[in-house]
Amino acid sequence: MTKFIADVKIPDSKLAAEAAELLREHGDDLLWNHSNRVFLFAALQGNRIGAKYDSELLYISSLFHDLGLTPKYSSPDKRFEVDGANAARDFLHSRGVPEESVRLVWDAIALHTTLGIAEYKEKEVALLYFGVGYDVMGEHFELITEEVRGQIVDAFPRDRFKQKILPAFLEGFKHKPETTFGNIKSDVCELLLPGYKRPSFCDCVLHSPWSE
Repeated sequence: MTKFIADVKIPDSKLAAEAAELLREHGDDLLWNHSNRVFLFAALQGNRIGAKYDSELLYISSLFHDLGLTPKYSSPDKRFEVDGANAARDFLHSRGVPEESVRLVWDAIALHTTLGIAEYKEKEVALLYFGVGYDVMGEHFELITEEVRGQIVDAFPRDRFKQKILPAFLEGFKHKPETTFGNIKSDVCELLLPGYKRPSFCDCVLHSPWSE
């Protein structure tokens, strides 16, 4: 059956269902509910502004956007966003998805925590960024009504999300905190990782091997 939540259709193609199964297999309830809320908030924003976007690609991007935090997809040396993007690329390539669509999904996932850039990219990239910011930090909170938010949270509960998501982030990259240099996830390491000292770009410049 076609499923609608807050008047947004959940993509139900074979590709979408397989992506959902993969997140269910390798993620947990926290990531499952978060990823689905991200899609719904993103789609609502797209509909609100009258954007033309590929709902299936936005859904798959949402499902994969945090998979780089999971043991299955976490690399020893790459940003978790890149790990998730690479996992999505492999998944889509294996199913014969056109390269332009694969690139779009890769960019959406890889850039979903990149402030000041993602919102100016293609609609799917910008909308995923919006959905993540809405669910994690409540950005532009007033754009979605309390009633609609309630419908989404009823379907995909938050369940103390604010308290759980930061430790979940850290769990995904505590073995490679250096990958958070220059991005917002270094805040997570600074807050929760004992002994972590945030690298400084200024130190990198001042202590470079250049003689002058």
